[in-house]
Amino acid sequence: MSSTKAAAPYYFVPGPSRWPLFAGMSLLATMIGASGWVNGASFGPMLTIAGIASTLVVLYFWFGDAIKESESGLYSKRIDLSYRWSMSWFIFSEVMFFAAFFGALFYARAISMPWLADLDHKVIWPDFSAQWGNTGPAGVVDSFQTMGPFPIPTINTALLLLSGVTLTISHHALLAGKRSKTIVWLAATVLLGAIFMGFQVYEYMHAYSELNLKLTSGIYGSTFFMLTGFHGFHVTVGAIMLAVVLYRLMKGHFTPENHFGFEGAAWYWHFVDVVWLGLYVVVYWL
Repeated sequence: MSSTKAAAPYYFVPGPSRWPLFAGMSLLATMIGASGWVNGASFGPMLTIAGIASTLVVLYFWFGDAIKESESGLYSKRIDLSYRWSMSWFIFSEVMFFAAFFGALFYARAISMPWLADLDHKVIWPDFSAQWGNTGPAGVVDSFQTMGPFPIPTINTALLLLSGVTLTISHHALLAGKRSKTIVWLAATVLLGAIFMGFQVYEYMHAYSELNLKLTSGIYGSTFFMLTGFHGFHVTVGAIMLAVVLYRLMKGHFTPENHFGFEGAAWYWHFVDVVWLGLYVVVYWL
């Protein structure tokens, strides 16, 4: 392991960063571009792409500065505590994000659908039944097949659960000062995440080509792809975070005493695992 650096004084804070300002400007450009794109403005596509590209560049240099500060021993206990609270609140915001989509699914299945099929509405839609996975009361949605739990969703569940185990083993190895073991098990975690994403891409191809299940397939299609798609995006982000941590481990970063970069990415990954378990039961089984 790399040598332990002298800790900065408890209240020490590094100098201010210019990157938050640039990040805000890049995100603003992205939102303006996306809004213009949706509304048919000619500048929309280019501004959106430029905004996303500039955001990625800003994040690269911003996190690069944070890594340099950490490896230079500039982070005090106060900074470490602020990072922990920031990551905690970020994950809480992600919990609320998914809660909104799970809430939309619950409302559609448990409230709206039975309401549309009750006796008062039989006069308007006599053939509509409150069976989840329907084409809607107006019959304007093309017929489709629903996605079951076998085999890909179940395989992906096993992959994510196993990745949580390999990540925990890697963390304990880091705490014990065993860098090689830490790297091997973290690499296994990243690989499992990549396999998960590959299976999800195949699942989407199967849904579109063989089940005729699309984002436009009524409320079932929209909630299915929004929940599974955003979760897949979070798996991708988590895998990138863990890959960066893996690279830093190979460069000699982190010690058993100071490794919040590893811990923060691990928190995020375990959150993604838990969300998938809820999604697997509610979306694929119920």
